[in-house]
Amino acid sequence: MNRPERKGASLISEVNRTNVPYGTLAIWFLGQESVIVKGDGITVYIDPYVSDYLDKDGPARSYPAPIVPEDIVGADLCLITHEHEDHMDAGTLPIFHEQNGGAPIMAPACCKEPLLRMGVKESQILVADNSRQTELLSKLEITVLPAAHEQLEQDGDGFHRSVGYVLKLNGVTLYHAGDTVIYPGLVEQLEKIKPDVAMLPINGRDFFRRERGIVGNMNYREAAELAVRIGAETAIPLHYDVFARNAEKPGNFVDYMYEHFPEQKIHVMARGERFVYVSGQAFLDRD
Repeated sequence: MNRPERKGASLISEVNRTNVPYGTLAIWFLGQESVIVKGDGITVYIDPYVSDYLDKDGPARSYPAPIVPEDIVGADLCLITHEHEDHMDAGTLPIFHEQNGGAPIMAPACCKEPLLRMGVKESQILVADNSRQTELLSKLEITVLPAAHEQLEQDGDGFHRSVGYVLKLNGVTLYHAGDTVIYPGLVEQLEKIKPDVAMLPINGRDFFRRERGIVGNMNYREAAELAVRIGAETAIPLHYDVFARNAEKPGNFVDYMYEHFPEQKIHVMARGERFVYVSGQAFLDRD
């Protein structure tokens, strides 16, 4: 008797089988800010938080992740935005590294020691450096942007504690903001980049969450205004659904966009959904 394929294994099989033409990217949403991005044969995991790992004081997930760490195979790269456990997941990354040993993990400098303690080999850890662009796997260009998880924080060597990533892959530019508020200079940097896809946190911040030790991000109004200001072709909200005490309704983002910027393209992703972004580059004759 053949057993049905597990849902998570089926999703990863879909990731590994998906091939997208030039000018497009395939994106899968795993919850919070955890996504998979694929283009030109390269599969990138960003902040893969798919375990039930919690520290002793951590809140429970509102729902199980669409996959489990053991499902992840075929990855080429992992990007970590900062050290919080719902982004640098101690329940996922050791297994990710074991099963995808050739895939480097790029993360802020402050994450290096925790990653080493998780068993990640030093040779596979890349420091996220916003002073230069990085080309990986011959087809992927990464620009690191500082992120202000309420505040910009740097170590003695000038490396930022939190970052976002700009990926140029397969003719598409994608900005994954990580956890951040809008700080002086961010808008200007992104206006120059003008990403095709902007993936932005919307859960906001307030005094009472901060009092409970919950560090915040831009809210849905700020995320909507930012997406429009920087000329993002499509905006995708993130960081609103995994923890009940730090949640937001993505419908508020949709309503605000529709009322104020009805021509701005947006997409709210279902859990485990494959969304294929198609840019104008997909229709150009490359000969």
